[in-house]
Amino acid sequence: MELRHLRYFVAVADEKNFTRAAERLHIAQPPLSRQIQQLEEELGVELIEKGTRPVKLTEAGAFFHAHAQELLAKAAELKTMTQRVGKIERTLSIGFVASTLYGLLPRIVRSYRAQHPEVEVTFHELTTMQQIKALKDGVIDVGFGRVKSEDPNIRRIVLREERLVMALPVAHPRAASSDPLSLVDLQSETLLVYPKTPRPSFADQVLSVLSERAIVPLKIIEVRELQIAIGLVAAGQGVAIVPESVQGMRRDDVVFRALTDRHAVSPVMFSVRKLDRTEELQKMLAVIYDVYDAAGISYIRETL
Repeated sequence: MELRHLRYFVAVADEKNFTRAAERLHIAQPPLSRQIQQLEEELGVELIEKGTRPVKLTEAGAFFHAHAQELLAKAAELKTMTQRVGKIERTLSIGFVASTLYGLLPRIVRSYRAQHPEVEVTFHELTTMQQIKALKDGVIDVGFGRVKSEDPNIRRIVLREERLVMALPVAHPRAASSDPLSLVDLQSETLLVYPKTPRPSFADQVLSVLSERAIVPLKIIEVRELQIAIGLVAAGQGVAIVPESVQGMRRDDVVFRALTDRHAVSPVMFSVRKLDRTEELQKMLAVIYDVYDAAGISYIRETL
């Protein structure tokens, strides 16, 4: 059994169709069918129920599919990390969600570059879920996101829990007072949440905080990204719940108010490939903790 057998079987299982799987693999259908048959013969079990359209996996096939995906992911991770270790030029590719740019990420990167000028740093704006795929595909080396999710091939460190605040249009009745607000106040408001896709996302995180407290806004509008949400707040189309670092946008048509709710927080996540222990990543994590110490931010120190 070779890696190509795993790739062929996973493609058929994912597409639920031999023709589409063959197109995805850029091979003809007859050779694909033969490879799957050889795999079943080697294992001594049927992986695909005969004569089913769309393709349906047997119990053994479903088990094999889950573990084949994991093995292929680990193989891809091994390839990416080996290539990185073998490079003479040192690089670090960072994925980030937009809200982290208004927080400490710029300061962290400036400090990292000052301490390690030999490392080329590049950036990719990606949602948290897009970062997971980009890590496994070798597109980025580290991701800064907000949504907690589990993946056996990804190591995730919660750097800190950032407070959430409410963004209001400057003409809003509650904008004149600097007093903190409560999430309960949303019951009379139109709430703008982002991003609309892909899900799960920060939008689900906000909605979950509300759901746990049985808080139902007057209306919910989903928008594509943070900047659009803030723009619509400025236009008086609703209010938004955002990380407190977004106050760094410094707009004169939007005001931000603290929330009294203790659990109104959003985690800042540091995500890497599970087996990746390269020097660049360890130095980045050390810089993050140095910046947090200087800013007086509490955290639980972890190592890779």
